[in-house]
This record gives sequence, C-alpha cells and structure tokens, in this order.
Amino acid sequence: MSRSNRCASDTPFDPPVFSPARLKLARQRLGLTLTKLAALSDVSLRSLTNYETGKLPPSDESLRKLADALAVPPSFFERDALDAVPVEAASFRKLSKTTATRRDAVLASASLTVEFFDAIASKFKLPDADIPTLDKLAPDHAADLVRRRWNLGDRPISNMVHLLESKGVRVAAIRHEYNDIDAFCFFRDTTPYVFLNTSRTGERQRFDAAHELGHLVLHSELDMEPSTSKEREVEANQFAAAFLMPRTAVFAQSMSGASLDRILAARSYWKVSAMALTHRLHDLHLLNNWQYRTMCVTLSDQGYRSSEPGGIVPESSQLLRKVMFGAASKITVREAAEELDLHHADIRGFVRDLVPTAS
Repeated sequence: MSRSNRCASDTPFDPPVFSPARLKLARQRLGLTLTKLAALSDVSLRSLTNYETGKLPPSDESLRKLADALAVPPSFFERDALDAVPVEAASFRKLSKTTATRRDAVLASASLTVEFFDAIASKFKLPDADIPTLDKLAPDHAADLVRRRWNLGDRPISNMVHLLESKGVRVAAIRHEYNDIDAFCFFRDTTPYVFLNTSRTGERQRFDAAHELGHLVLHSELDMEPSTSKEREVEANQFAAAFLMPRTAVFAQSMSGASLDRILAARSYWKVSAMALTHRLHDLHLLNNWQYRTMCVTLSDQGYRSSEPGGIVPESSQLLRKVMFGAASKITVREAAEELDLHHADIRGFVRDLVPTAS
C-alpha cells in the first residue's frame, strides 16, 4: 500500500518497508544499469547493489536521490513488491534483435501498466477474458473459428482495439522511444494484455493487434523461447492475415490478378496495408509469383513499404476513454498517478494515442 493510501490512526504503526523489487523495476524501466544509476544518483554502486538485493535499506537521503534519478516519488519504493513480467511469457517479435536492456525496460513498464489496469478494475467492471486456446489448429483454421465464436462472419473488423477490449484484453501503449518493438502480449493470471506501438500507421497497428491475438490464441500454453520464435511469428502472421482478410470473402471479391487500383480499393475495405493485402492475395494464389513481385516493387516505389498513403486514422481505446473521461465516474491521470505513486507522465505513457491527451 502506498504512503498516500494509509489511513490516519492514533495507534503506532510499522514504518514503511523499502521494496528492493520496486527499485529494480524503476531502474529497468528507464533502461539504466546499476553503474549508470550510480552516476545519475550519486549513490555508490556498492550501496545500490545492497539495496536491490535487499541486504540494506537506503537512508532517507539516498531514497530521495534515487527517486529524483528514477523520476518516481519516494513513496513508490514503499509499495508492495510487484512481480515483473517474465521474458518467457511475452511474445516479443524480433527478440534476437532487441537488446536485453531495451527488452527489460519495456517489460518493466508493462508491469506498471498491469498495476494501472488493476487500479481501474478495482473501480470498474471490466469485460471478462474470452480468448480461446486453439494451439492444436493451423493458424488460418484458428482464425476462422475465432471469427465464428465471436459472431463476426466474414465482414471487415470495424475496430480491432474495441474488439479486443470487448473480449477482455487490456490494450496499452509501448513507450515511443522503443520504436524497434512493434507489439507484444502476455497473460497475467488469466487476463490477456496487448501492447501496441501507437506511433505506427493505423493499418500497421491493426495488423499488430491481430498478430498478438494470434499469439494469445495459438501460443498461450508455450514459453516464448528464442529458439522457436521464428515459427511462432510466422504462425501469428498467418493468423492475423486470415483473421483480418478471411479467405471466403477475399475470394468473393474476384481479386485474381488484381491491379494496383483494385488492391488500393480493397485495402481500404479491409482496413489493412496495401502490402499486407498483396501478401494475402499471393498466399491465396490469387497473384502468381511474377505478379506478386511486380506489385511489391510498384507499391514500394509509391511509398507503401514504409508508410500508407491515404490510410486510415489509428484506432483508439473505447475502454480507456470510458473509464478516464466518463460523465458519471472516472479515474483521471492525476488520481491514477497518486494511487500508484507515479508521475503523470507515466500514466500518459500507458495510454498514449489510445485516448486524448489528459491532464
């Protein structure tokens, strides 16, 4: 419990207990090594090691220095220990290309985001998780079954973020400085979490959301071992393509040998990138190898590989908008920061571009 949440009492109570795990979490979320933190805080490396291993608690002066260096209130270190999200539980894409420091920073921030959603769940009734486990099925078959289970037919998904939230998935943002990480997901207890890089195009974010849904459906029973990451990523991509662009509906559009104009019109209909639709048409043998390569070159020359000219507006969160901007009751950035012993900037980072900027 944070210092600000303790009840006043006439009887003595135990002094606040320093949490070594909180110190490590705060350090990792900023991508700092112990050596760098020692330099920033003017606290010796030996003392920091003792603090993080729980051998010694910091003095009040050292605690203030650490709080300043790590951009958290001193009371942050006196909250209950928070379990970090383990690496093997998260579906990081391109894990081999992500440094351990950056990976740990994103996971540390994710742990704090989980606590943020816990605070929301203590005040609001959130949707229960409805994510089936279909690890024995091929990705395209699993995607079809999920569509059937959720009564989606074969029409385009109007909003992937809203859909995931309605099925009990907590959707949050990745800090934009970690732009080499597209998205990732994990289960905490029985609650699924999806983290999106909200600096991406709207089409890219939709595909990333469907990709992470694929991990939740196909790989929830697996440890995310680096040795099998390529296979998992291929399966999640296949799931996302089939989920966003179902086979029967694509065939019904008569897309065999589709021209550039047809592809651009259809990508707007499905709300996917032109490149993603081109890949899907090739996978469904509606474009032969020569047509596929030619279309990829054409799209790349017109800027569709790195961006999405004339694309959609990125999706926002319906759940977060309701709980943070609701007319009747709400949890504001200020209230959440006070309850979690964080600064306002941290809370805004959890929801960046998913809801309007809030004070």
